[in-house]
Amino acid sequence: MRRRVLVRMILLAAFVGGLCLELQRLSAAQVHTNVALDSSSTADEKNAVENEQAPPTQSKLDEMIDRIIKREHDEITAFDLYTPIIETYIQEVKINQLTGAVPKSDYYFLGQADLRGRLKVHSMTVSSRKGSLMWSFDPAGFLQVIYVDRGHFDSAHYKFAYAKREFLGEVRCIAFDVSPKPNARGARFVGRIWVEDQDFTIVHISGTYTPAIHFSWKHFEDEYYVHFDSWRTNVKSGLWLPSYVYSQELNRPTLFANPSHKSSTHLWGYKLKPGTREEELNKLLVESESPIKDEAAQHDRSPLEAQREWRHEAENYALELLEKSGLLAPAGEVDKVFNTIVNNLEITNNFDEQIDLRCRVLLTGNLEMFSVGNTIVLSRGLIDVVPNEETLAALLAHGMADALLPKPYQDQYAFSDILRLSPTEVLKRLSFELEKMETAENTRKAMELLKKSPYASNLGNAGLFLKQLHSQAKELKQLISPQLGNEIPFASELLQAAPVLQPGNKSQITALPLGSRLKIDPWNAGVSLMKSKPTALTSARDKMPFEVTPLVPYLTRYVEVTDAQVESKTAVAFNQ
Repeated sequence: MRRRVLVRMILLAAFVGGLCLELQRLSAAQVHTNVALDSSSTADEKNAVENEQAPPTQSKLDEMIDRIIKREHDEITAFDLYTPIIETYIQEVKINQLTGAVPKSDYYFLGQADLRGRLKVHSMTVSSRKGSLMWSFDPAGFLQVIYVDRGHFDSAHYKFAYAKREFLGEVRCIAFDVSPKPNARGARFVGRIWVEDQDFTIVHISGTYTPAIHFSWKHFEDEYYVHFDSWRTNVKSGLWLPSYVYSQELNRPTLFANPSHKSSTHLWGYKLKPGTREEELNKLLVESESPIKDEAAQHDRSPLEAQREWRHEAENYALELLEKSGLLAPAGEVDKVFNTIVNNLEITNNFDEQIDLRCRVLLTGNLEMFSVGNTIVLSRGLIDVVPNEETLAALLAHGMADALLPKPYQDQYAFSDILRLSPTEVLKRLSFELEKMETAENTRKAMELLKKSPYASNLGNAGLFLKQLHSQAKELKQLISPQLGNEIPFASELLQAAPVLQPGNKSQITALPLGSRLKIDPWNAGVSLMKSKPTALTSARDKMPFEVTPLVPYLTRYVEVTDAQVESKTAVAFNQ
Protein backbone atom coordinates (compact mmCIF):
# COMPACT_ATOMS: atom_id res chain seq x y z
CA MET A 1 0.00 0.00 0.00
CA ARG A 2 1.45 3.37 -0.98
CA ARG A 3 1.69 5.99 1.74
CA ARG A 4 1.37 9.74 1.33
CA VAL A 5 3.48 11.94 3.55
CA LEU A 6 1.53 15.05 4.51
CA VAL A 7 4.48 17.14 5.62
CA ARG A 8 2.93 20.40 6.80
CA MET A 9 5.66 23.05 6.98
CA ILE A 10 7.43 26.24 5.70
CA LEU A 11 11.06 27.12 3.99
CA LEU A 12 13.79 29.47 5.12
CA ALA A 13 24.14 34.56 10.17
CA ALA A 14 26.06 37.04 9.33
CA PHE A 15 28.34 36.92 6.28
CA VAL A 16 31.49 34.89 6.86
CA GLY A 17 34.31 37.21 6.00
CA GLY A 18 31.94 40.04 5.05
CA LEU A 19 30.29 40.71 1.71
CA CYS A 20 31.79 44.10 1.01
CA LEU A 21 32.77 47.23 2.93
CA GLU A 22 29.23 48.54 2.82
CA LEU A 23 27.82 45.25 4.06
CA GLN A 24 30.36 45.14 6.87
CA ARG A 25 29.30 48.64 7.91
CA LEU A 26 25.64 47.63 7.75
CA SER A 27 26.33 44.50 9.80
CA ALA A 28 28.29 46.58 12.32
CA ALA A 29 25.36 48.93 12.68
CA GLN A 30 23.00 46.02 13.17
CA VAL A 31 25.28 44.35 15.75
CA HIS A 32 25.58 47.68 17.55
CA THR A 33 21.80 47.78 17.81
CA ASN A 34 21.69 44.22 19.14
CA VAL A 35 24.40 44.97 21.71
CA ALA A 36 22.44 47.99 22.89
CA LEU A 37 19.39 45.83 23.41
CA ASP A 38 21.42 43.18 25.21
CA SER A 39 23.00 45.71 27.54
CA SER A 40 19.59 46.79 28.85
CA SER A 41 18.05 43.35 29.19
CA THR A 42 18.77 39.99 27.59
CA ALA A 43 15.96 37.74 26.41
CA ASP A 44 16.77 35.21 29.13
CA GLU A 45 16.65 37.88 31.82
CA LYS A 46 13.32 39.21 30.55
CA ASN A 47 11.85 35.72 30.46
CA ALA A 48 13.13 34.98 33.96
CA VAL A 49 11.42 38.13 35.26
CA GLU A 50 8.20 37.21 33.47
CA ASN A 51 8.08 33.75 35.01
CA GLU A 52 8.76 34.99 38.52
CA GLN A 53 5.20 36.32 38.44
CA ALA A 54 2.47 34.12 39.83
CA PRO A 55 0.61 32.07 37.19
CA PRO A 56 -2.85 33.31 36.22
CA THR A 57 -5.82 32.17 38.27
CA GLN A 58 -8.14 29.54 36.80
CA SER A 59 -10.84 32.11 36.04
CA LYS A 60 -8.28 34.29 34.28
CA LEU A 61 -7.01 31.28 32.33
CA ASP A 62 -10.54 30.39 31.22
CA GLU A 63 -11.01 33.96 30.01
CA MET A 64 -7.70 33.82 28.12
CA ILE A 65 -8.58 30.51 26.46
CA ASP A 66 -11.94 31.86 25.28
CA ARG A 67 -10.20 34.89 23.77
CA ILE A 68 -7.54 32.71 22.11
CA ILE A 69 -10.17 30.50 20.49
CA LYS A 70 -12.23 33.45 19.25
CA ARG A 71 -9.15 35.24 17.96
CA GLU A 72 -7.94 32.17 16.10
CA HIS A 73 -11.29 31.83 14.36
CA ASP A 74 -11.00 35.49 13.29
CA GLU A 75 -7.50 34.81 11.96
CA ILE A 76 -8.70 31.78 9.99
CA THR A 77 -11.39 33.93 8.38
CA ALA A 78 -8.78 36.58 7.53
CA PHE A 79 -6.46 34.02 5.91
CA ASP A 80 -9.18 33.23 3.35
CA LEU A 81 -8.74 36.71 1.84
CA TYR A 82 -5.21 36.06 0.61
CA THR A 83 -3.44 33.96 -2.01
CA PRO A 84 0.25 34.06 -1.01
CA ILE A 85 3.13 32.38 -2.76
CA ILE A 86 4.17 29.20 -0.94
CA GLU A 87 7.57 27.60 -1.44
CA THR A 88 8.62 24.34 0.22
CA TYR A 89 12.07 22.83 -0.01
CA ILE A 90 12.69 19.36 1.45
CA GLN A 91 15.94 17.52 1.99
CA GLU A 92 15.84 13.80 2.61
CA VAL A 93 18.85 13.22 4.86
CA LYS A 94 21.25 10.52 5.95
CA ILE A 95 23.65 10.49 8.89
CA ASN A 96 27.33 11.05 8.18
CA GLN A 97 29.58 10.36 11.17
CA LEU A 98 31.84 13.30 10.31
CA THR A 99 29.42 16.00 9.17
CA GLY A 100 26.09 14.95 10.75
CA ALA A 101 22.73 14.86 8.92
CA VAL A 102 23.58 15.55 5.27
CA PRO A 103 21.33 15.76 2.19
CA LYS A 104 20.58 12.49 0.42
CA SER A 105 18.06 13.84 -2.10
CA ASP A 106 15.73 16.82 -2.33
CA TYR A 107 12.27 18.01 -3.40
CA TYR A 108 10.97 21.44 -4.33
CA PHE A 109 7.45 22.88 -4.58
CA LEU A 110 6.43 26.40 -5.58
CA GLY A 111 2.87 27.55 -6.02
CA GLN A 112 0.08 29.93 -5.15
CA ALA A 113 -1.85 29.01 -2.02
CA ASP A 114 -5.66 28.86 -2.06
CA LEU A 115 -6.88 29.01 1.55
CA ARG A 116 -10.61 29.01 0.79
CA GLY A 117 -12.46 25.76 1.30
CA ARG A 118 -10.24 22.74 0.82
CA LEU A 119 -6.60 23.78 1.02
CA LYS A 120 -4.95 23.82 -2.42
CA VAL A 121 -1.64 24.82 -4.00
CA HIS A 122 -1.76 25.89 -7.64
CA SER A 123 1.66 24.89 -8.95
CA MET A 124 3.80 27.59 -10.54
CA THR A 125 6.38 25.14 -11.89
CA VAL A 126 6.19 22.83 -14.89
CA SER A 127 6.60 19.65 -12.85
CA SER A 128 7.67 18.54 -9.39
CA ARG A 129 9.14 15.28 -8.16
CA LYS A 130 7.08 14.35 -5.09
CA GLY A 131 8.60 11.17 -3.72
CA SER A 132 9.23 7.48 -4.32
CA LEU A 133 7.11 4.43 -5.05
CA MET A 134 6.53 3.90 -1.33
CA TRP A 135 5.72 7.46 -0.22
CA SER A 136 5.19 10.99 -1.50
CA PHE A 137 4.99 14.53 -0.19
CA ASP A 138 1.73 16.40 -0.72
CA PRO A 139 2.31 20.10 -1.58
CA ALA A 140 -1.10 21.08 -0.16
CA GLY A 141 -0.25 19.29 3.07
CA PHE A 142 2.34 21.95 3.83
CA LEU A 143 -0.46 24.47 4.27
CA GLN A 144 -2.18 22.62 7.11
CA VAL A 145 0.37 23.62 9.74
CA ILE A 146 -0.27 27.33 9.41
CA TYR A 147 -3.28 26.42 11.58
CA VAL A 148 -3.58 24.65 14.92
CA ASP A 149 -6.83 23.04 13.83
CA ARG A 150 -8.67 24.69 10.97
CA GLY A 151 -12.07 23.18 11.65
CA HIS A 152 -12.30 22.24 15.33
CA PHE A 153 -10.15 24.53 17.44
CA ASP A 154 -12.40 24.85 20.49
CA SER A 155 -12.85 23.77 24.10
CA ALA A 156 -14.93 20.78 23.04
CA HIS A 157 -11.98 19.20 21.22
CA TYR A 158 -8.96 20.51 23.12
CA LYS A 159 -7.67 21.04 26.62
CA PHE A 160 -5.26 23.86 27.44
CA ALA A 161 -2.60 23.93 30.16
CA TYR A 162 -0.75 27.12 31.06
CA ALA A 163 3.02 26.67 30.50
CA LYS A 164 4.84 29.99 30.97
CA ARG A 165 5.28 33.59 29.94
CA GLU A 166 8.02 34.24 27.40
CA PHE A 167 9.36 36.92 25.07
CA LEU A 168 9.64 35.93 21.40
CA GLY A 169 11.82 38.71 20.08
CA GLU A 170 10.18 41.90 21.31
CA VAL A 171 6.72 40.37 21.71
CA ARG A 172 5.59 39.29 25.18
CA CYS A 173 3.79 35.95 24.86
CA ILE A 174 1.95 33.38 26.95
CA ALA A 175 2.60 29.71 26.17
CA PHE A 176 0.00 26.96 26.48
CA ASP A 177 0.36 23.22 26.09
CA VAL A 178 -2.50 21.98 23.91
CA SER A 179 -3.72 18.39 23.57
CA PRO A 180 -6.88 16.73 22.25
CA LYS A 181 -9.57 15.64 24.68
CA PRO A 182 -10.09 11.86 25.00
CA ASN A 183 -13.34 11.96 23.03
CA ALA A 184 -11.93 14.07 20.17
CA ARG A 185 -11.92 12.02 17.00
CA GLY A 186 -9.74 12.39 13.92
CA ALA A 187 -6.28 13.90 13.58
CA ARG A 188 -5.83 16.54 16.29
CA PHE A 189 -2.96 18.85 17.25
CA VAL A 190 -0.75 18.12 20.22
CA GLY A 191 2.00 20.52 21.19
CA ARG A 192 2.53 24.09 22.36
CA ILE A 193 1.19 27.44 21.17
CA TRP A 194 2.42 30.95 21.98
CA VAL A 195 -0.08 33.84 22.00
CA GLU A 196 0.84 37.52 22.13
CA ASP A 197 -0.52 39.22 25.24
CA GLN A 198 -2.55 42.07 23.69
CA ASP A 199 -5.10 40.51 21.34
CA PHE A 200 -4.27 36.87 22.26
CA THR A 201 -3.34 35.99 18.67
CA ILE A 202 -1.42 32.76 18.12
CA VAL A 203 2.02 33.70 16.79
CA HIS A 204 3.94 30.41 17.10
CA ILE A 205 2.83 26.78 16.86
CA SER A 206 5.09 23.80 17.62
CA GLY A 207 4.04 20.15 17.69
CA THR A 208 2.38 17.53 15.48
CA TYR A 209 -0.95 15.84 14.82
CA THR A 210 -2.09 12.67 16.51
CA PRO A 211 -2.50 9.91 15.58
CA ALA A 212 0.67 10.30 13.52
CA ILE A 213 -0.53 7.77 10.96
CA HIS A 214 -4.10 7.16 9.88
CA PHE A 215 -5.70 5.55 6.84
CA SER A 216 -7.42 7.82 4.33
CA TRP A 217 -10.41 6.17 2.65
CA LYS A 218 -10.57 9.13 0.26
CA HIS A 219 -7.07 8.47 -1.13
CA PHE A 220 -6.96 4.79 -0.07
CA GLU A 221 -3.55 5.18 1.52
CA ASP A 222 -1.86 5.97 4.83
CA GLU A 223 -1.38 9.63 5.72
CA TYR A 224 1.57 10.47 7.92
CA TYR A 225 1.92 13.63 10.03
CA VAL A 226 5.27 15.08 11.07
CA HIS A 227 6.55 17.48 13.71
CA PHE A 228 6.57 21.12 12.73
CA ASP A 229 7.45 24.59 14.02
CA SER A 230 5.20 27.29 12.52
CA TRP A 231 5.53 31.08 12.78
CA ARG A 232 3.34 34.09 12.02
CA THR A 233 4.37 37.71 11.37
CA ASN A 234 2.58 40.91 12.38
CA VAL A 235 2.19 42.52 8.95
CA LYS A 236 -0.52 45.08 9.78
CA SER A 237 -2.13 46.38 12.93
CA GLY A 238 -4.03 43.45 14.44
CA LEU A 239 -3.11 41.05 11.61
CA TRP A 240 -0.64 38.16 12.02
CA LEU A 241 -0.11 36.07 8.89
CA PRO A 242 1.74 32.73 8.43
CA SER A 243 5.27 33.29 7.19
CA TYR A 244 7.52 30.30 7.93
CA VAL A 245 7.42 26.64 9.01
CA TYR A 246 10.26 24.24 9.73
CA SER A 247 9.80 20.47 9.99
CA GLN A 248 12.03 17.50 10.57
CA GLU A 249 11.76 13.78 11.21
CA LEU A 250 15.06 12.02 11.79
CA ASN A 251 14.41 8.29 12.00
CA ARG A 252 16.79 5.37 12.19
CA PRO A 253 16.83 3.78 8.72
CA THR A 254 14.61 0.72 8.26
CA LEU A 255 13.24 -1.00 5.17
CA PHE A 256 9.71 0.46 5.31
CA ALA A 257 10.29 3.61 7.37
CA ASN A 258 9.19 7.04 6.21
CA PRO A 259 12.04 9.25 5.00
CA SER A 260 14.23 11.14 7.42
CA HIS A 261 13.99 14.69 6.26
CA LYS A 262 14.26 18.39 7.05
CA SER A 263 12.12 20.95 5.30
CA SER A 264 11.33 24.62 5.26
CA THR A 265 8.42 26.51 3.78
CA HIS A 266 8.10 30.24 3.14
CA LEU A 267 4.92 32.18 2.46
CA TRP A 268 5.09 35.68 1.02
CA GLY A 269 3.34 38.21 -1.18
CA TYR A 270 0.09 38.53 0.79
CA LYS A 271 -0.17 42.01 -0.68
CA LEU A 272 1.86 42.24 -3.83
CA LYS A 273 2.65 45.75 -5.01
CA PRO A 274 0.85 46.88 -8.16
CA GLY A 275 2.88 47.67 -11.24
CA THR A 276 4.81 50.91 -11.17
CA ARG A 277 3.85 52.17 -14.62
CA GLU A 278 0.80 54.15 -13.42
CA GLU A 279 2.82 55.55 -10.51
CA GLU A 280 5.55 56.68 -12.91
CA LEU A 281 2.94 58.32 -15.15
CA ASN A 282 1.36 60.14 -12.22
CA LYS A 283 4.80 61.32 -11.12
CA LEU A 284 5.46 62.68 -14.58
CA LEU A 285 2.15 64.52 -14.65
CA VAL A 286 2.69 66.04 -11.21
CA GLU A 287 6.33 67.00 -11.64
CA SER A 288 6.12 68.35 -15.18
CA GLU A 289 5.93 72.02 -14.13
CA SER A 290 8.55 73.22 -16.60
CA PRO A 291 7.49 74.04 -20.16
CA ILE A 292 7.51 71.14 -22.62
CA LYS A 293 10.64 71.29 -24.73
CA ASP A 294 10.37 71.57 -28.47
CA GLU A 295 11.06 68.09 -29.88
CA ALA A 296 12.76 69.71 -32.85
CA ALA A 297 15.57 70.69 -30.52
CA GLN A 298 16.13 67.03 -29.66
CA HIS A 299 18.07 64.65 -31.87
CA ASP A 300 16.43 61.75 -33.67
CA ARG A 301 17.20 58.22 -32.54
CA SER A 302 19.87 56.33 -34.41
CA PRO A 303 19.14 52.68 -35.24
CA LEU A 304 21.39 51.55 -32.36
CA GLU A 305 19.71 53.95 -29.91
CA ALA A 306 16.28 52.79 -31.02
CA GLN A 307 17.29 49.15 -30.59
CA ARG A 308 18.62 49.80 -27.09
CA GLU A 309 15.45 51.66 -26.08
CA TRP A 310 13.38 48.76 -27.40
CA ARG A 311 15.43 46.31 -25.32
CA HIS A 312 15.10 48.53 -22.28
CA GLU A 313 11.33 48.51 -22.71
CA ALA A 314 11.37 44.70 -22.89
CA GLU A 315 13.51 44.64 -19.72
CA ASN A 316 11.05 46.87 -17.85
CA TYR A 317 8.03 44.79 -18.87
CA ALA A 318 9.71 41.52 -17.81
CA LEU A 319 10.86 42.85 -14.44
CA GLU A 320 7.46 44.38 -13.79
CA LEU A 321 5.75 41.05 -14.46
CA LEU A 322 8.13 39.13 -12.18
CA GLU A 323 7.58 41.63 -9.36
CA LYS A 324 3.80 41.69 -9.72
CA SER A 325 3.77 37.87 -9.69
CA GLY A 326 5.63 37.72 -6.38
CA LEU A 327 8.80 36.24 -7.86
CA LEU A 328 11.05 39.32 -7.80
CA ALA A 329 11.66 41.38 -4.67
CA PRO A 330 11.01 45.12 -4.91
CA ALA A 331 14.20 47.15 -5.35
CA GLY A 332 15.76 47.78 -1.94
CA GLU A 333 18.82 47.96 0.28
CA VAL A 334 20.10 44.47 -0.57
CA ASP A 335 20.40 45.44 -4.25
CA LYS A 336 22.67 48.34 -3.25
CA VAL A 337 25.18 45.93 -1.72
CA PHE A 338 25.47 43.97 -4.95
CA ASN A 339 25.50 47.14 -7.07
CA THR A 340 28.58 48.25 -5.10
CA ILE A 341 30.47 45.07 -6.04
CA VAL A 342 29.39 45.48 -9.68
CA ASN A 343 30.66 49.06 -9.54
CA ASN A 344 34.03 47.82 -8.23
CA LEU A 345 34.32 45.47 -11.19
CA GLU A 346 33.27 48.20 -13.63
CA ILE A 347 35.85 50.72 -12.37
CA THR A 348 38.79 48.31 -12.42
CA ASN A 349 37.85 47.19 -15.93
CA ASN A 350 37.32 50.73 -17.31
CA PHE A 351 33.70 50.26 -18.30
CA ASP A 352 31.99 52.92 -20.38
CA GLU A 353 30.03 55.26 -18.08
CA GLN A 354 26.95 54.84 -20.27
CA ILE A 355 26.68 51.18 -19.26
CA ASP A 356 24.16 51.04 -16.43
CA LEU A 357 24.14 47.61 -14.80
CA ARG A 358 22.03 46.90 -11.71
CA CYS A 359 21.08 43.90 -9.54
CA ARG A 360 17.78 42.48 -8.28
CA VAL A 361 16.80 39.54 -6.05
CA LEU A 362 14.69 36.62 -7.25
CA LEU A 363 12.66 35.37 -4.28
CA THR A 364 12.93 31.65 -4.95
CA GLY A 365 15.12 29.46 -2.75
CA ASN A 366 16.88 27.43 -5.44
CA LEU A 367 20.29 28.43 -6.83
CA GLU A 368 20.11 30.31 -10.12
CA MET A 369 21.04 33.53 -11.86
CA PHE A 370 20.28 35.25 -15.16
CA SER A 371 20.07 38.69 -16.72
CA VAL A 372 17.17 40.68 -18.16
CA GLY A 373 18.56 43.49 -20.27
CA ASN A 374 21.01 45.35 -18.03
CA THR A 375 19.64 43.80 -14.83
CA ILE A 376 21.52 40.96 -13.13
CA VAL A 377 19.16 38.70 -11.17
CA LEU A 378 20.37 36.39 -8.37
CA SER A 379 18.07 34.08 -6.45
CA ARG A 380 17.57 34.37 -2.69
CA GLY A 381 18.77 30.78 -2.26
CA LEU A 382 22.04 31.55 -4.04
CA ILE A 383 22.67 34.69 -1.99
CA ASP A 384 21.95 32.76 1.21
CA VAL A 385 24.72 30.21 0.73
CA VAL A 386 27.53 32.43 -0.63
CA PRO A 387 30.24 32.46 2.08
CA ASN A 388 32.30 35.54 1.16
CA GLU A 389 32.64 38.64 -0.99
CA GLU A 390 35.00 37.16 -3.57
CA THR A 391 32.59 34.33 -4.34
CA LEU A 392 29.77 36.81 -4.82
CA ALA A 393 32.04 38.93 -7.02
CA ALA A 394 32.78 35.88 -9.21
CA LEU A 395 29.06 35.23 -9.65
CA LEU A 396 28.34 38.88 -10.39
CA ALA A 397 31.18 39.02 -12.92
CA HIS A 398 29.48 36.19 -14.79
CA GLY A 399 26.19 38.09 -14.51
CA MET A 400 27.83 41.22 -15.92
CA ALA A 401 29.15 39.31 -18.91
CA ASP A 402 25.68 37.90 -19.44
CA ALA A 403 24.00 41.32 -19.16
CA LEU A 404 26.38 42.83 -21.74
CA LEU A 405 25.41 40.15 -24.26
CA PRO A 406 22.38 41.22 -26.37
CA LYS A 407 19.68 38.54 -26.39
CA PRO A 408 17.36 38.91 -29.39
CA TYR A 409 14.76 36.48 -28.02
CA GLN A 410 14.19 38.83 -25.03
CA ASP A 411 13.38 41.74 -27.36
CA GLN A 412 9.96 40.23 -28.03
CA TYR A 413 8.95 41.05 -24.44
CA ALA A 414 8.65 44.72 -25.48
CA PHE A 415 5.19 43.79 -26.78
CA SER A 416 3.27 44.07 -23.53
CA ASP A 417 0.52 41.63 -24.52
CA ILE A 418 3.05 38.76 -24.49
CA LEU A 419 3.62 39.24 -20.76
CA ARG A 420 -0.01 39.35 -19.66
CA LEU A 421 0.40 36.22 -17.60
CA SER A 422 -1.04 35.03 -14.30
CA PRO A 423 1.41 34.15 -11.47
CA THR A 424 0.93 30.43 -12.15
CA GLU A 425 1.84 30.90 -15.83
CA VAL A 426 5.04 32.95 -15.50
CA LEU A 427 7.55 30.16 -14.83
CA LYS A 428 5.91 27.96 -17.44
CA ARG A 429 5.99 30.58 -20.21
CA LEU A 430 9.15 32.65 -19.55
CA SER A 431 12.77 31.58 -19.82
CA PHE A 432 16.04 33.50 -19.57
CA GLU A 433 18.23 30.45 -20.01
CA LEU A 434 21.39 30.74 -22.10
CA GLU A 435 22.71 28.43 -24.76
CA LYS A 436 25.80 26.39 -23.80
CA MET A 437 28.04 28.41 -26.13
CA GLU A 438 26.82 31.66 -24.59
CA THR A 439 27.50 30.33 -21.09
CA ALA A 440 31.05 29.34 -22.04
CA GLU A 441 31.72 32.77 -23.58
CA ASN A 442 30.32 34.53 -20.51
CA THR A 443 32.56 32.43 -18.26
CA ARG A 444 35.60 33.49 -20.29
CA LYS A 445 34.62 37.17 -20.09
CA ALA A 446 33.92 36.88 -16.37
CA MET A 447 37.44 35.56 -15.72
CA GLU A 448 38.87 38.55 -17.62
CA LEU A 449 36.89 40.91 -15.41
CA LEU A 450 37.96 39.13 -12.23
CA LYS A 451 41.68 39.08 -13.06
CA LYS A 452 41.67 42.90 -13.22
CA SER A 453 39.55 43.30 -10.10
CA PRO A 454 40.36 43.75 -6.39
CA TYR A 455 39.23 40.13 -5.91
CA ALA A 456 41.91 38.58 -8.15
CA SER A 457 44.09 37.36 -5.27
CA ASN A 458 41.25 35.53 -3.47
CA LEU A 459 39.57 33.67 -6.31
CA GLY A 460 40.55 30.34 -4.78
CA ASN A 461 37.76 30.89 -2.25
CA ALA A 462 35.25 31.24 -5.07
CA GLY A 463 36.57 28.01 -6.55
CA LEU A 464 36.15 26.33 -3.18
CA PHE A 465 32.44 27.24 -3.19
CA LEU A 466 32.07 25.75 -6.67
CA LYS A 467 33.91 22.60 -5.58
CA GLN A 468 31.56 22.13 -2.64
CA LEU A 469 28.53 22.63 -4.86
CA HIS A 470 29.88 20.21 -7.45
CA SER A 471 30.56 17.58 -4.77
CA GLN A 472 26.90 17.67 -3.65
CA ALA A 473 25.24 18.22 -7.03
CA LYS A 474 23.89 14.67 -7.19
CA GLU A 475 22.10 15.00 -3.84
CA LEU A 476 20.84 18.56 -4.50
CA LYS A 477 19.32 18.21 -7.94
CA GLN A 478 16.23 20.29 -7.14
CA LEU A 479 18.17 22.99 -5.32
CA ILE A 480 20.48 23.62 -8.27
CA SER A 481 17.76 23.34 -10.93
CA PRO A 482 16.82 26.83 -12.17
CA GLN A 483 13.20 27.91 -12.64
CA LEU A 484 13.81 30.85 -14.99
CA GLY A 485 17.50 31.16 -15.73
CA ASN A 486 20.79 29.34 -15.56
CA GLU A 487 22.58 26.89 -13.30
CA ILE A 488 25.61 28.18 -11.43
CA PRO A 489 28.55 28.14 -13.90
CA PHE A 490 31.48 25.90 -12.92
CA ALA A 491 34.43 27.92 -14.22
CA SER A 492 37.34 25.52 -14.68
CA GLU A 493 39.93 28.19 -13.80
CA LEU A 494 38.25 28.84 -10.46
CA LEU A 495 37.97 25.14 -9.69
CA GLN A 496 41.68 24.65 -10.44
CA ALA A 497 42.63 27.58 -8.21
CA ALA A 498 40.71 26.19 -5.24
CA PRO A 499 42.36 24.28 -2.39
CA VAL A 500 41.37 20.72 -1.55
CA LEU A 501 38.01 20.26 0.15
CA GLN A 502 38.34 19.40 3.84
CA PRO A 503 34.90 18.42 5.18
CA GLY A 504 36.32 17.69 8.63
CA ASN A 505 38.04 21.07 8.95
CA LYS A 506 35.68 23.43 10.79
CA SER A 507 37.79 26.44 9.71
CA GLN A 508 37.24 25.81 5.99
CA ILE A 509 33.90 27.48 5.21
CA THR A 510 32.97 26.51 1.67
CA ALA A 511 29.25 27.38 1.67
CA LEU A 512 26.65 28.44 4.20
CA PRO A 513 23.35 26.82 5.23
CA LEU A 514 20.19 27.95 3.50
CA GLY A 515 18.60 30.98 5.13
CA SER A 516 21.92 32.54 6.22
CA ARG A 517 21.64 35.91 4.48
CA LEU A 518 18.16 37.17 3.63
CA LYS A 519 14.72 37.28 5.17
CA ILE A 520 11.47 37.92 3.31
CA ASP A 521 8.77 40.36 4.31
CA PRO A 522 5.68 38.14 3.94
CA TRP A 523 3.44 41.15 3.29
CA ASN A 524 5.13 42.97 0.39
CA ALA A 525 7.71 40.34 -0.65
CA GLY A 526 10.62 42.64 0.13
CA VAL A 527 13.97 41.25 1.30
CA SER A 528 16.36 42.50 3.96
CA LEU A 529 19.62 41.35 5.48
CA MET A 530 19.55 39.03 8.47
CA LYS A 531 20.58 40.67 11.75
CA SER A 532 22.16 37.62 13.36
CA LYS A 533 25.38 37.60 15.35
CA PRO A 534 28.51 35.63 14.39
CA THR A 535 28.58 32.24 16.13
CA ALA A 536 31.72 30.19 16.70
CA LEU A 537 31.76 26.69 15.20
CA THR A 538 32.54 23.90 17.65
CA SER A 539 32.82 21.03 15.15
CA ALA A 540 32.67 20.22 11.45
CA ARG A 541 28.98 19.34 11.89
CA ASP A 542 28.27 23.03 12.44
CA LYS A 543 29.26 23.96 8.86
CA MET A 544 26.11 22.54 7.20
CA PRO A 545 26.76 23.69 3.59
CA PHE A 546 23.55 24.04 1.55
CA GLU A 547 21.51 22.44 4.33
CA VAL A 548 18.00 23.24 5.57
CA THR A 549 18.10 24.54 9.14
CA PRO A 550 15.45 25.91 11.53
CA LEU A 551 14.58 29.59 11.45
CA VAL A 552 13.73 31.41 14.68
CA PRO A 553 12.29 34.81 13.70
CA TYR A 554 12.77 37.84 15.92
CA LEU A 555 9.13 38.81 16.37
CA THR A 556 8.15 42.49 16.48
CA ARG A 557 4.87 44.32 16.47
CA TYR A 558 3.84 46.18 13.35
CA VAL A 559 4.78 49.86 13.24
CA GLU A 560 3.81 52.11 10.35
CA VAL A 561 6.99 53.27 8.59
CA THR A 562 7.07 55.80 5.76
CA ASP A 563 9.21 55.40 2.65
CA ALA A 564 11.28 58.41 3.73
CA GLN A 565 12.09 56.73 7.06
CA VAL A 566 13.17 53.52 5.28
CA GLU A 567 15.47 55.46 2.94
CA SER A 568 16.90 57.43 5.87
CA LYS A 569 17.67 54.27 7.88
CA THR A 570 19.31 52.64 4.87
CA ALA A 571 21.45 55.71 4.19
CA VAL A 572 22.61 55.87 7.82
CA ALA A 573 23.46 52.15 7.84
CA PHE A 574 25.58 52.42 4.71
CA ASN A 575 27.35 55.63 5.72
CA GLN A 576 28.37 54.68 9.27
